[in-house]
Amino acid sequence: MADFAAGWDSFYGIVGAAAGALIGLQFVVVTLIADRPPEDAARAGAAFASPTIVHFSVSLLLCALMRVPWPSPVYPMASSRAVGAGGLTYTGVVARRMRKQTAYRPGFKDWAFHLAAPAAAYALLAFGALTAFEHIMVAQFAVAATTLPLLFIGIYNAWDAVSYHVFVNLSGSRREAQDRKSRRDETAGGQRGEQKPKP
Repeated sequence: MADFAAGWDSFYGIVGAAAGALIGLQFVVVTLIADRPPEDAARAGAAFASPTIVHFSVSLLLCALMRVPWPSPVYPMASSRAVGAGGLTYTGVVARRMRKQTAYRPGFKDWAFHLAAPAAAYALLAFGALTAFEHIMVAQFAVAATTLPLLFIGIYNAWDAVSYHVFVNLSGSRREAQDRKSRRDETAGGQRGEQKPKP
């Protein structure tokens, strides 16, 4: 097992630490959005926010699994296959949630980064781990090639959610508030003009 784990300490240490920190950052993102939640926020959160937490968590989990002192490479590879299969199943759930929510109409990049890219990463993990018995090095790189992309997918999706909320959702809310205030001012001004006594 020492040969299996050799050379990966720094990689999994760096990626795992980043994934753990970004999980905490995602809670800040959700708190920011909670101030002005969009319509159908619960289903939108399940479709767009929850998968980001899952990708960060899976990345952290894989880093931990690969650093456990297993008695044989069979155990981490079997665990990786299970994680990959679970990730593929969850990606299907996310696709259904994205179609059902009404808060936001997904575009091409949303389907790419919330569905296609994660599905490819989990498929690589599930099928790459199958080669562990014959090609252990290939299996190791398959796990690494899943862990790092999931981290970057989560980063992109978190940034996309924040930028959309700040530049689209909040800006639209401010414009609506200003329009309402202008209409109230116009209505109040008209009422004062009507009440003014004739000379």
